[in-house]
Amino acid sequence: MMKKISLLITGLCLLSIPLQAQTSADSLTIVSTQWETSVASDGIVHKRALIPSLYKGPQHINLIEIPANRKLHYGIGVDESMVRISQLAPEHQALAAINGSFYNMQKGNSVCYLQLGKEVVDTTTTQEFKLRVTGAVYTHKKKLRILPWNQEIEAKYHKKKGSVLASGPLLMEDGKTSDWNMCDSSFIATKHPRSAIFTTKDKKTVLITVDGRSKGNAIGVSIPELAHLIRILGGEDALNLDGGGSTTLWMKEAPDNGVVNCPSDNGKFDHQGERRIPNIIYVRKR
Repeated sequence: MMKKISLLITGLCLLSIPLQAQTSADSLTIVSTQWETSVASDGIVHKRALIPSLYKGPQHINLIEIPANRKLHYGIGVDESMVRISQLAPEHQALAAINGSFYNMQKGNSVCYLQLGKEVVDTTTTQEFKLRVTGAVYTHKKKLRILPWNQEIEAKYHKKKGSVLASGPLLMEDGKTSDWNMCDSSFIATKHPRSAIFTTKDKKTVLITVDGRSKGNAIGVSIPELAHLIRILGGEDALNLDGGGSTTLWMKEAPDNGVVNCPSDNGKFDHQGERRIPNIIYVRKR
């Protein structure tokens, strides 16, 4: 077994240049992590790990695995008045939800392409395209897909069914790590709390958060580190979402306010530091 793990780690560390900053020790740490796991009545799985040393510091990682299930539907929830995810998710009868994409913190509108059904609500700003927007999430009933996205794709996009929320950068596509050379280098390299969504070969959809800005508890990750983590966890297609103080993961059957990670906006390492946000990605019963 250890021989197989060693070969896996060696292969992963040599696959592409962006992964070379991560060590074989990081890979082994992820592979050998013992996750605290709980299974909801609808088959949705929550996993949590508080890892003392990963990517040169402590990490607090939460993920929610959503199985392929015809009785579960995906959606994008929006409230431009900006509310906490613990309020917005129940309004959409959500079973699980994660914060969405980047937005104007004064006005509450998305600064990335947002389409709800036939209505285009917002488009991606030139600044966001320069900074990081290279992907999007598409949802329609039981379908959720992660798509490449750029100015040309956005200009020609005309599908009338389903909803779309652009974000970025794209972390992985078809099992391969994405190229971030056109993105802002500081945003890519700096450790932050991060949120992401990814899909796996066995058709699971996974919502993941990595907390940060909490000395001694969680230092956060860079984009290459986040992509590396998701690759080791079996990701095929993956998209970075809004992070920082917005990073929040919610589950209906979790206690208290349903928040399972430790959002950083209150400066405490607890579940009460939610930021008011305008959009979320959620899953609910049909």
